[in-house]
Formats: sequence, C-alpha cells, structure tokens
Amino acid sequence: MQSPQPHDEWARVRKITTAEARKKIPLNCYKRSMTKTFVWLGVDLLFFIVGLALICCSANIGLKIFGGLVTGFAAAFLFLWAHDAAHGTLFKSRKFAEIIGTISMLPSLSTFRMWAYGHNKVHHGFTSFTPIDSIWRPLSPNEYRRLSRYQRILYRIERNLFSCGFHYLRQVWWFTTMRFNPGKDKQQRQYYRFGKVMMLIYAVAASALAYYFAGGIIGIVAVVIIPFLTFNYLISLIVYLHHTHPDIPFFDLKKDWSHSVGALYCTTTIKSSKIVSMLLHNIMTHVPHHLDTRIPFYNLPRAHESLRNEYKRYFHEYRFRWRYLYMVFKRCKLYDFELNTWMTFKEAMSF
Repeated sequence: MQSPQPHDEWARVRKITTAEARKKIPLNCYKRSMTKTFVWLGVDLLFFIVGLALICCSANIGLKIFGGLVTGFAAAFLFLWAHDAAHGTLFKSRKFAEIIGTISMLPSLSTFRMWAYGHNKVHHGFTSFTPIDSIWRPLSPNEYRRLSRYQRILYRIERNLFSCGFHYLRQVWWFTTMRFNPGKDKQQRQYYRFGKVMMLIYAVAASALAYYFAGGIIGIVAVVIIPFLTFNYLISLIVYLHHTHPDIPFFDLKKDWSHSVGALYCTTTIKSSKIVSMLLHNIMTHVPHHLDTRIPFYNLPRAHESLRNEYKRYFHEYRFRWRYLYMVFKRCKLYDFELNTWMTFKEAMSF
C-alpha cells in the first residue's frame, strides 16, 4: 500500500492565497491575440473538414472509419477551443463568445451553456474538493464495498485506461447535460433548453446529410457516432490526467482544502511535443489555467514558467508516456480520505 500523502506539503500551499500566486504571472500573459485565436480555430476546422472529406469522398469502409476518428479528434480540438471561449478568455463580448463557442461544441454533441455553468462554477471553483467537484471523484474503499456488483463493474470500467471514456459519457454528458434539471424557473429552463435544441438539430441534420452523401448507415456512424465516442474518450482521459496522480490527494473536508491547493498542488502538467501541445491548445499545461482562467490558452506556457520559478516544489509534472499513464490508472483506483492515500482494488479489499 502507498504511504500517506505529505500533509505538510499541501498545508504550506493552503497558506498561499490565490491572489498572491496570481501576482507571479506577468501581465502580458493576459493579453488577447485575435490572430492566434482564429489561427488555432482554423487548424481545428481544417482537421474537421479533412475528416469529413475522407468519409464523404471514399467508398472504402476503412477510410470512412479513419475519417470518423479524425473528425472525433477535431471535435475534441474544437471543444477545447470553445472551453476557453466559455471562460470569457478569448473575446470581450460574451455574446459573441457564446455564439462561436456553441457552434464549436456542436461536433462533440456538447451544450455550451450547461457545460460552462458546471465547469466554471463547480470544477474551477472547487477543484479536488469532492463534496462539490464530483467529476472523477474517486470512491473510498468503504464506498466501493457498499456498491452492488453491477455498480462495481461500471466503476471499474470508468477507472480503466482503455474504457475511461465511459465516465465522461455517463457522468458528464448524460447526467449533467441531457438530464440536467434547472428547476422550476421557466426562464432558466428555456435558457438551458436552448443548448439541447441546438445539439439535437445538429445531430439530426448531420445524420441526414451523412446518410445521403456518405453511404447510408455507415455514413451516420462515421460522421456522428465515431466522432462522439472518440471525443468522449479523449476528453475523459484529459480531464482524468489533469487532477489524478498517485501523489495528488482529493479532499472531503473543507478545512484541509483551499483554491490554491486545488490549482497549484492538485493539478498536473504533462509535457509533450510542440505539435501535440498546439493541437490540445496547451490544455495539459494546466496549473496556470486553474489558478486564473483569464489567461488565454496560447499564453499558458509562459505563465507556467513564471509560476514554476516560484512554486516548482509543489508541482506535479511528467512527460507523456502511455506506459506511465497505465501506471497512473493502475495505481489510482480508490482513495482513502482518512489515510490520504490511493489504493488498488486488491489493496482496498484486503485492507
């Protein structure tokens, strides 16, 4: 079993206020660039168009499936771009950000308004504080033991490197989007219903066009279903890696947690090639983004270096390797909130 987490480390981070840490970020990191914003969007759209072209211009099923995968990656890239728009980072006009962000999220069948509400207020407001931020919240050994056999199977599927996409599909897309209940307020219901209607229109229109121009049922599979599943896997994996690591804790008590702990200590930096970083909009350079969402994605590396100079000892950084990711998934199955340590299923059941 892994040794308990170093309480003194995050206790020191808890004493650092968010305002204090933000002062370490140079002011030019907040500067917007419309050129960079739209060049990045153009690259995302190019990948999306290439994927659709492979689907529509080829009679080969293998190429259509490959085109669906390319389109799925592009849908994830567009989603990441819209993610910054949802934070109000890219444009001064909120209305324009919502319009273009809504359009950019359609290929992933995501709803801009509902996603932005939960992501901005819940996840960024209470990162790794499990009573509120429930995305990728690990179960404790006792919670896992109380699950039915069916529930355990679902949990194990979600906590697997190769099937983790099911977590985002079930927990985020289905429960917090499709089944989201804004309450009895009529105005609120209409406000959030807009996103579902737009998503439904896109799905129906894309399916109809794919059926007639991309070979029938296989066209629908390649244009709508494969991209949607690919997106769910990529986003689920990305979000998991942002805040899950054998050395990163989760908190169930407010007294042990703070916003600075969530941003500086419970958020990772995963290094990769410049091309991959560009396609992912620097989203794996995640610490400065959690510390201050006002930093545009193209300025995150610069902000990260400034923060790293001051808080390097608290950072969790590593280079992307599939073998290393497998280790993270293998190690981080259940979390003991009393001992502040991760456990595998085997360790938890024999503990």
